[in-house]
Amino acid sequence: MSMHRAPARRRALHVGSWSRKAKIASATIGALTAGGVAFAATNWTVGLATGSSGQSQSGAVSNISITATATPAAGNLLYPGGTGDVIAKITNPNGFPVTISAVNLPTASTYASGFSDAGLTTAQAGCTSTSSTVAWNFATATSGSTHPLTSPITVAANGNLTITFTNDAIMGASAPAACQATYFSLPSLTGVAATGGAAATTTATTDSWTS
Repeated sequence: MSMHRAPARRRALHVGSWSRKAKIASATIGALTAGGVAFAATNWTVGLATGSSGQSQSGAVSNISITATATPAAGNLLYPGGTGDVIAKITNPNGFPVTISAVNLPTASTYASGFSDAGLTTAQAGCTSTSSTVAWNFATATSGSTHPLTSPITVAANGNLTITFTNDAIMGASAPAACQATYFSLPSLTGVAATGGAAATTTATTDSWTS
């Protein structure tokens, strides 16, 4: 009986030793793997292929608009032979600031239409674009004449700015009496000198051209 038991114990001891060695080997392999990750940077230098690059895109350019607005009310009012303020809203639909440095005017004989309301919806009888004698100040006999602003105006990206052009409307001495207490829609500008690009936006609310 005892002769048959001894081999069994030896076999058990043998199996136990193999199991402990396997665990030690596994732990060692794990340590080596972790060590490989920790020392990923090597002396093998990798360069950059010629022509490596990326992609970008520029935005499209849209025209700005300048429109009449009733707010704020003009401070300097027109009278025959005198000048008055012009209130305008400048709208920039572009995704970048736009700076305006000059305006282009129609001819001095292109007159404003008169209206009885600040919203410019009801025409003023007897004070029309043929009789009002109200025009842009400093306009000439030539359409499209250029008039630099006293200070450039920068309108924010996708923004708008309301500006009072001080004394940049003029009423002729022969203006009819029907043009008393009247609101005027100044003739359309023929153009502007404007550029797009990064710039600080304008905080001033008044500007003008003086010649």
